[in-house]
Amino acid sequence: MTVTISAGHLQATIAEKGAELQSLIDVNTNLEYIWQADPAHWGKHAPILFPIVGALKDNQYRYKGETYHLPRHGFARDMTFEVVEHKVDYVRLLLASSEETKSNYPFDFQLFVSYELGGDGLVVKYQVVNDSQEDMFFSIGGHPAFNVPLGEDNVFEDFYLTFSPKKSRVKLPLVGNYIDLEQRTLGQTNTDLRLTHEMFKNDALIYETKGLNSFSIRSEKSPHSVTLSYNNMPYVGFWTTYPVESPFLCIEPWVGIADTLETSGELHEKTGIQRLAANEQFETKYSITVK
Repeated sequence: MTVTISAGHLQATIAEKGAELQSLIDVNTNLEYIWQADPAHWGKHAPILFPIVGALKDNQYRYKGETYHLPRHGFARDMTFEVVEHKVDYVRLLLASSEETKSNYPFDFQLFVSYELGGDGLVVKYQVVNDSQEDMFFSIGGHPAFNVPLGEDNVFEDFYLTFSPKKSRVKLPLVGNYIDLEQRTLGQTNTDLRLTHEMFKNDALIYETKGLNSFSIRSEKSPHSVTLSYNNMPYVGFWTTYPVESPFLCIEPWVGIADTLETSGELHEKTGIQRLAANEQFETKYSITVK
C-alpha cells in the first residue's frame, strides 16, 4: 500500500513498507526526481536505515553479554509501518517494537517518520522514542536515490556535486563494508565534484559533517537540480552502483555509520552510535529541494 501527498506543483508517494519515499514528481513537467527502483540496477528508492547504518562485522553485535544479528542497514526498511496521520500535504507513519524486532534488537521503541511537502521541496523527519526502562542504542539515516540525469538529453557525467559550506571535510574510506578510521583523510569538498561512475569503484564516498550542510546535484546543461540539506547530522554518504553504471545518485544523511575495522562488537562502543535515555526521544530531519 502507498499514500500520496501533494502541495503546489509537487506530489510525493510513500510506501507503508519501510515508510519509503517512492516518488517525488513535478506534476507540471512530469519530471520524476526519485530513482524508480529498476532491479537490474538497484531495486530500492529511498530506504530508511534503522536501528543501524551500514554493516556490522559478521552482521552481529553484543549487548549485555548476548549476541544479536542484524542485516546491513537494519530492519526498518523491510517492515510495514502504520499510517497514523495523513493530510493533503503531510503523512506520518509509525513502526513500533514487537516480539519480531526484539529477537535481534532488545529495546522497546517507536519510530515515527513524517513527510511534508511545501514550496519547492519535501521535509523528512525522524522521531525515535525510547519506551524501554534503560538506555537505548541506535543509529538512523536516509538513503534517497535521485535520478541522474535529471531530465532528457543529458548523461550522468554532465552533472556535478556542490557542497555548502565549501570547505574540506574528513573523508572516511571503506575497506569492504567497514570504515577504516586509520586511513581517514581530508576530502576536497571545498570545490565542486564532477560525477563519474568510476569514483564509486570503492563503494560509497563518506564524509563527516557538522552543523548546517547542503549538497546539490547540478549541471550547466540542465535547468533542473536537487538539493539535500540538514543540520547536525554527523555523516553523509554518496553512492551509486559500480561497475554497473546506473542513472542515479544517493545522497545519504546519517546519524551513525558502519562498523569500523577496529570495532569491539559491543553495541554501546560502536562508532557513531546514539545513546537515548529511558522515556526520552530523539528527532532529526532533512529537506529535499528541487528545481
